[in-house]
Amino acid sequence: MSMKTVKEKEEKAFETLKGQFGYKNKMAAPHLVKIVISSATGSGIKRDKNRNDLIVDRLGKIIGQKPALRSSKKSIASFKLREGEPIGVMVTLRGGRMYSFIDKLINISIPRTKDFRGIDRKIVDAIGNLTMGIKEHTIFPEASDEELKDVFGLAITIVTTAKTRDEAMAYFDLIGIPFKEAKK
Repeated sequence: MSMKTVKEKEEKAFETLKGQFGYKNKMAAPHLVKIVISSATGSGIKRDKNRNDLIVDRLGKIIGQKPALRSSKKSIASFKLREGEPIGVMVTLRGGRMYSFIDKLINISIPRTKDFRGIDRKIVDAIGNLTMGIKEHTIFPEASDEELKDVFGLAITIVTTAKTRDEAMAYFDLIGIPFKEAKK
């Protein structure tokens, strides 16, 4: 018994969804465009100068691609923030890395979350993108459990070509995103 990957499920999306949404062509069916993963280092950089390097290194191991540092665009005195200071890291995945990351996220990492009961359906926006926050990066198998003092969270945005929220929800259900069951 082999488990179907997201890419294999996505190729069958047109056949499955054409009756429901009236697609006349394979390119009209929703598909993944990119996955954007970001983590803010925030005020932690003031206490520990190596925090950005640590997060870049760990995200690189988890994702398989080196994240880019993001700098502040303007100074904000009340936050003691200067223009150009690094405030976070970000990486955009496309192609093969995107598919392997979403397979790992759906099948391995999310189910490892403590007390996991499903993802809330509200996180899908009106234009068909899903944005979720993960509190601890340690749910990924590449993260070593021995260094628990440096746990950080990250935001994951899955961008699709879906035009409406309903199309996106049907597509995400099809590829296997583990949503909470709808209350009756």
